[in-house]
This record gives sequence, C-alpha cells and structure tokens, in this order.
Amino acid sequence: MRWLALVLGLAIIAGVGYVVNIQRQETTAPITTGVGSTASGAAGASASGGTTGSTGSAKPSPSGSAFTDPCGTFDTTMQTPYPITGYWIIPTSNECTWRPQFQEIHRVGGDTVVRLAHGLSPRRVDSDTGQVLDAEGDKPDERYATCVEDGLTCVQAAEKDLKAANSGNRITWTYVYRTDEHYGDHIFRCPQMEHEIVTAERVFFRLIAPDDGTDDASCDFSSKGRGYHLILVSAGKTDSLTNLLALGDRFGIRVFPGLPLAPRDPTGFTKANPRHIGTLTTLTRRIVQDYGARFSGRASLGGVYQPFELQIRDWPDPDKVDTLKVLAEQHLIVEQELPGKPILISPYLDARRDREFAATPAEAARGFKVLARTGAGIIAPQDGRGTGKGGLFWPNWKNKPVDERLRPVVGDTTYAKAYYGGTRDYYRMMAQARQELAEEGIHVELWANIEAFEPEGDKPCARQSTRGQTDKPRLDTAVTLVGPYVSKIISYMWSDYFTCGSPSLAEQIAQDWNRPIAIQAFRRPRDIQDGLEIRGYNLRGVKVTLSWTGVDEPKVVDSAQVGVLEPGPIPGLPERVERVWIPFDLDEVPEGRWVRVGVTAPDGRIAAEPIYYQHQG
Repeated sequence: MRWLALVLGLAIIAGVGYVVNIQRQETTAPITTGVGSTASGAAGASASGGTTGSTGSAKPSPSGSAFTDPCGTFDTTMQTPYPITGYWIIPTSNECTWRPQFQEIHRVGGDTVVRLAHGLSPRRVDSDTGQVLDAEGDKPDERYATCVEDGLTCVQAAEKDLKAANSGNRITWTYVYRTDEHYGDHIFRCPQMEHEIVTAERVFFRLIAPDDGTDDASCDFSSKGRGYHLILVSAGKTDSLTNLLALGDRFGIRVFPGLPLAPRDPTGFTKANPRHIGTLTTLTRRIVQDYGARFSGRASLGGVYQPFELQIRDWPDPDKVDTLKVLAEQHLIVEQELPGKPILISPYLDARRDREFAATPAEAARGFKVLARTGAGIIAPQDGRGTGKGGLFWPNWKNKPVDERLRPVVGDTTYAKAYYGGTRDYYRMMAQARQELAEEGIHVELWANIEAFEPEGDKPCARQSTRGQTDKPRLDTAVTLVGPYVSKIISYMWSDYFTCGSPSLAEQIAQDWNRPIAIQAFRRPRDIQDGLEIRGYNLRGVKVTLSWTGVDEPKVVDSAQVGVLEPGPIPGLPERVERVWIPFDLDEVPEGRWVRVGVTAPDGRIAAEPIYYQHQG
C-alpha cells in the first residue's frame, strides 16, 4: 500500500476485532480551567456559523477560585469539562439553590444558563369585589388577592386613579404576570399612574398602557377619555436576576432570562394569540428597558430567551402565521431596547412520518430561515430524541430497528419507517440554511439543544412528567450526531434531569468526562500522504479503528505514534473540538462504501458512538 511506503513505523494491528465496550472509568486527576479543553484548528469550512457567543457580549471569566457567602463555600475551578456547555434551570425563590447549581454547571464546563419564564395572562375581574379571577375565571386568584391599596383592590385603585384624571377613562382588560425578579424604576413609563405596591405578603408592579397597544409616551391621561390595559406584575421582594448575574460574574456564566411568554390562542395551545400582541410588547418593552438601564454592560447578561415553544417546519405562508407575527413583534422590541444582546429561541423538531405536521430535513431548513427572520440571533433546535420525535441514527442505519427506548413513541419498527431522517440530517440541512442566510446578510447562530431525558421511565425525573432518566452514552451519541454543524451544544435541562437518579447524569459525567467523542471524519491529504482528519473531543493519543463492508479485518491506527493532533480553534465549532490526522490510503476503500471510524482512548475506553465516512473516491 502506498501510505506504508511513505510512513516508517506505522503500526497496523491486524486481526483485532472491534469490541464495543462502553466501560466508564473514573479519572484520577481532574483538570483545572483551560487544561484539556483546547479547541483545535481546522482546514475546510464549517456551516455552523461564528464562534460561540459571537452575537452577544464577550463571555465572562470566572473570578477567583473560591468564595464564601451565607450559602456556603463554592469553588469556581472547572474540573470535568463536557461538550454540553449550556443548561436550562427552573426559577426558584431560594438563592441558595442557585449557587450549587452554578457551581455544578461550571464544574462540567457549562458557561451558559437559560431561565424558563412565566406567561402574560389575560384575566377576568369580579365586577362586585374587584378581585382578579384565576385563569379559568371561576374564583379569585389567591396570588393577586393580596394586592390592595388604601382598602381597594389594585384593580379598583387603578380604575379610581384613571377616572380621577378623566371620567371617561376605563380599564378594558386586566392582565397578570408572575416573576421572581424585582424591577427598577425604568419599568415605569408614566410614574404618575404607575408604581410599585408593597404588601406584607408580596410586591406588585402596576403598569397601565393604552389599549390600542401604542404604550403612549406622552402620559396624557386627562385630555380625553380612553381605554387602558392594566398589567399587574407579581414580583420578588429582591431581584433574582441581579443575583443570577452576580453568580454569572463569579463563575464565568452567561445568563439568558426568559421573556414574557405570549398568551396562547384558545383554539390551539401551540399557537400564540395575536389579540394580545400590543400588551405583550408593552410588557416586553418595559422589562427590557429596565434590563438595559441596569445591566446593558454586564457580560453575564448573555441575551434573552424566547420561551414560546413551537415546531420548526415549512410554513407555506409565514406572513399569515399569527405565532410568527407575535414573536417577530416581541423580538423587534428587544432589538430596539436591548441592542447587542441576542434572542435565543429553541423550537422543536418532529421527524415522525405518521404526524401530519412533521417536517423533513429540507422543510426544517426552510423553517429555520423563517425563524431567523423573526429577529432571533440564536436558534437552538431541540434534537427530539428525548421526546421520541427524532432518532439518533446514521444514513446507513436507516433500516435498523429503532432504539428500544423509542418504541413507546413510534412502535417496534425501523428508523426509516419511523422518521423522515436522523438528527444529523436535520442539523446538516439547517447549517446549510444558516450559511445561505449569512450570504443574504442575516447572521444567526445554530446551536443544538440536546434533550437529556427519555420518553418514559420507571422513575420520572421531572415534576408532573413521565420523562425518564437517560445516561451518558446516549448523551455522547447525541453530541456525536449533531456533529460539526453547530457552534454550541446546550441541554434541557439541569434542574431534575441532570440531578435525578443514582448515579445522576452529573455524576456520570464527572466519572467519565474525558471519554473520546468523535463527531466527523473526512479525507484530507497531508503533504504527499493520503489520510483522514477526525474531529471531536478528547482525541489526544486515540487509536482509530477503520472497517467497511468487504474488508477482512479492521485497520487500527495509533494516532499517538503516527498521527498529528492539531491545536487551535476551529471557526464555527464548539470551543473544545479537537482534530487529529492519521495516515490512511483511502484507495483501499471501494467507492461509495461507508467507513466505520471508531476511536479508543489510551486507557482503553471506547467512544460510545462510532462515526461514518462515505468514501466518494
């Protein structure tokens, strides 16, 4: 073979069967920040976009190695960095819950936290008592029953003040919004009519805006009578976001707080209700104005999160889709009031053939372009594996039976019969769409949101959910298959799914964080030698096993002996991706054959998932 003549000392271990043995081994020497997480340089273009965080502020750096406060002593040293670097967390009123979560997330290499948010809710009011009723309109809402001013309910007090300005003024609709944040004065546009209400139990913010959605800055309540919308915000006595950003500064973590969730259309839970778009944008404007006044220079404010969940698909006429209109209007407000901070949105993929509105990879790519045009700066599609809406398989695997854990969703069938394509197909097509948008001058990042759960489980991890615990090999597989098409990988979610079970996912990562994960292989000559470039994580010193249909025995190449590990960041890929080059004469492989590429660590641990390269001659 030609490459043997060119490379002296190349060891080919023949006759060795390729044994898949996903055996976890604990590391004995945890690393500190920056060691072992070197990104590598690359030849060739990536379709995934700019470097991590390119649409937002510079990433904060951890301050110091340890600090102590009333919640305990916490370490800001990174120890077991994993390819997933962002996580959702659940809002909580106990800030001593956040500190351990930030420490745990930072320990596994996390640099991004996304917060869920509550929804803006239109409410009926009891005309006799002035009480805000619950979402069903059946009884008073206990949360807002304590909102009282001078012996009047907050609704009655607001109406009294409006009529004092002009007897023709009236409240035409009342809305409520719940948060544990505590806003500053910049949330008020008209202080003579808007203010903070402090009761023994809670804190409320009273916001009043014209019911035509203009949020008129003139604050003229007296010259003529008109209709107004009242927004009552049930807030925290202290500001959770201030505390989260302080933790972000400590740990070098960017925080994406959630925007107010749009009211849902009564005709379909998955649709936003355009009837309330004016009030939604008013509340959004007030909140992001306040963020801008207090936090615009903070690196730890990474951007904002659009929490309205929708399926990414090919909308025949996007301009007529109410949900897209609502999101675009809300995103426009963010762009105007919080410039430089990107909007993160995480739509879901549904690849199931038996669903009417499921999308093919090409249709999802067209949907990606539509969402980018709403003003989203970061699109992180959910991979769908946790819900069973998508499958982790290669094109040459399509006739294999689906993973046993997917059968409760799609049945006992094959991947080809269950799904229009695998995860990798979808992200590849969306990466291509991202590149086409960039050529039009629309810049958006493509991230992957890996679902860290299973469709079902004997012991569900999350409250009010049947979703079960998954394991690290399945996470490794998901990382492999989103591959070279994304600039960052995040996961839903840390609270519950990474902390439940024994061992928890967080514990499994800590024990096995540096197992190799390959994400891509392609032909790349080096000087006059033919060879393969392999990209992935923890590739230093790996042995590469190559096999294909028709070869008698696998070929094993020791990269520590004859390969080259090339350092330096790869534009558009996650920062910890490395590349290793190995010599190999691809003329040995018949054209069109799929080459199975397995990687094994120096200590014998095998990657949970091989990668495949289709030889095109």
